[in-house]
Amino acid sequence: MKITAGSIVRLEYELRIKDGDVLESSAKSGPIQYVHGEGRLLPALEKRLEGLAAGQSLAGEIPASEATPDNESLPTEQIARADFPKDAELSVGVLYQGKTANGAPINLRIVALDDETVTVRLLPAIAGKDLAFKVKVILIEDPVSHKREVVVKKPPPLPAEALDLEVDPTDD
Repeated sequence: MKITAGSIVRLEYELRIKDGDVLESSAKSGPIQYVHGEGRLLPALEKRLEGLAAGQSLAGEIPASEATPDNESLPTEQIARADFPKDAELSVGVLYQGKTANGAPINLRIVALDDETVTVRLLPAIAGKDLAFKVKVILIEDPVSHKREVVVKKPPPLPAEALDLEVDPTDD
């Protein structure tokens, strides 16, 4: 069975900024389960998972242009031109990083500007950054037949003393 649209999929995964910080990891939060094609994962990652089978692993990179393509459905906001630094070079299409009122970083793409206001599109924190990923498919379920393919981890071998074996000293 392979991952196709509608498949219920469980993954062990790690998503990081390329050569940088880990953004999400199943080592911290446990495996993720999702329905393939419903848009719960980054679309570029979902595309790379298509066709994988249970037990398969995949590692790779997602270029910034695929990780967070500009999407017209993302919200925009108008900000007073005076709120930007006086020496900031502002032009349409430029990615600008600012801070929210509480100091958290925020990425903005300038979509329009005039002498008074700058209209920006609010982008996710990963905007403009290449990503690296590692995944292992541990479950695929067909939502219609409920047929499942699951990867079961073997338990570690028990040490001999844990088995509490008795050895017959007369047996040579």
